[in-house]
Order: sequence, then structure tokens, then C-alpha cells
Amino acid sequence: MWSGDYRYVISNLVLKDFRVRYRNMSLGMLWSLLNPLVMMGVLSFVFTMVFPSGIPDFPLFVLCGLVPFNFFSVAWISATVSVVDNVNLVKRVTVPREIIPVAAVLSNCVHLGVQMGLLLSFTLLFGKGVHWSWLWLPVMWALFIPFVCGVGMLFAAIDVYIRDARYVVESGNTVLFWLVPIFYGFEQIKPQYAMLYSYNPLAALVMATRNILMDGVAPAMSLVRNMCLASAVALVVGWYCFHRMKHRFYDYL
Repeated sequence: MWSGDYRYVISNLVLKDFRVRYRNMSLGMLWSLLNPLVMMGVLSFVFTMVFPSGIPDFPLFVLCGLVPFNFFSVAWISATVSVVDNVNLVKRVTVPREIIPVAAVLSNCVHLGVQMGLLLSFTLLFGKGVHWSWLWLPVMWALFIPFVCGVGMLFAAIDVYIRDARYVVESGNTVLFWLVPIFYGFEQIKPQYAMLYSYNPLAALVMATRNILMDGVAPAMSLVRNMCLASAVALVVGWYCFHRMKHRFYDYL
């Protein structure tokens, strides 16, 4: 268990990331709302006016996909570059190096809170109402965030040795935008590919969010089980690889 001093370091890293991200920006945290709203508007126009998808409540449908995707994409790249960007902390302060990518992921939870407020507001705006199934939202996110931490630790360690890792992540986020059912439904996926989507934690979170907010039902237990498995594997593998690789960070920074 990390001591209070280490928790203090995490809180300061989170605060630093928040200040740096919105430094010299006149709109500040409003960008956390504007980005998903703009993308939701564009996708809604394309898939309701240009290529009608026939999906009811499409703006809410697509926002249920955009909020998890935005969190994952930004947290993944933030964690990947975190060690290199905090080289002075790595070299001069004696703290567990794992704190750095974990703090990068946790700093994005601030923006996640803003966007979840936007998503819940749209849920009410579309007449879905408050439902007991909403209690599943913190459960699913509590399972997903450790997965992101594990992936973040793995790529943060790789980025120290191979600086191309950050560009791999950027390309990966572009590919994921199409492979995660953001603007199309799970039922449109061909059966031979359905299992790949159900074992993709990000896709599982998107589908679970729609179950909870749009259908008013608990997420399928298969999604919860797969999320638990993926989070456990990612966290263990990410921590192990980071722990093995961190001893030579100083030589590459």
C-alpha cells in the first residue's frame, strides 16, 4: 500500500496535469464538454441526414460511445508519454515509478466526471429518466479504469526505450474509433466477429453504458465477466512489465 507521501505525489501530478492542459485557454474545462458535443453533432448529422442509420435517439446513442472512447484515448496517450514528460521527477525523486502513468490516467477522471454529467443530462433530456440500473455505471468504470492503468503502465515503459510508442498509440486510437461500436450497434456486427467485440473492454463498456442508460437494464453478465478478466490481466501484465523495465529508465532518459 502506498504511503500518504506517495498519495500526495499522485494528487500533485494530477493537479499539475490539469493546470498544464488548460493553461492559457479562455474556455478551460468547457472543452471537456465541447469536444464530445461537436463530434456528437457531426456524427448525428451524417448518420441521420446523409446516411440514415435508423437508430432511435441517435445523439444519445453515439454519446454513450464517445464518452468512454474519449476517456480511453486521452488517458492512453497521456500515460504513454508520462514518464518521458516527467523526466526530472524520475531522476530526482524517490517514488515508485508506477505512480506516474497511474496519475496520468487518474487525471483524466476529472474530465470524465464532466463528460459523464453531460451524458446523464442527455439521458434525461431524451426522456429515459433515472433508473436503478444507473448503479451499474460506477461498477463498470471501477472495472475499466484499472484496465487503462495496466495498458498505460505497459506503454509508458515501452515509450522510454522506443519513442515511437506514442505514435503507435495515436494510430491505435484512430483504428479503435472504427472498431468500437460508437456510431453503430452491436447487432449490426456479423456473428463471426461478435466475440472479438465482447472481449474488447472498451467495446464492452460502450455496450454496457447503452444497456444501462438507454435500455434501463443491467449490463449482460458476460460483459461484466469479460471486463473483470481483461482488467486483471492488463493490470498484472502492465505492472510486471513496468517493474522489470523501470530499472534502466535512467539510462534512456
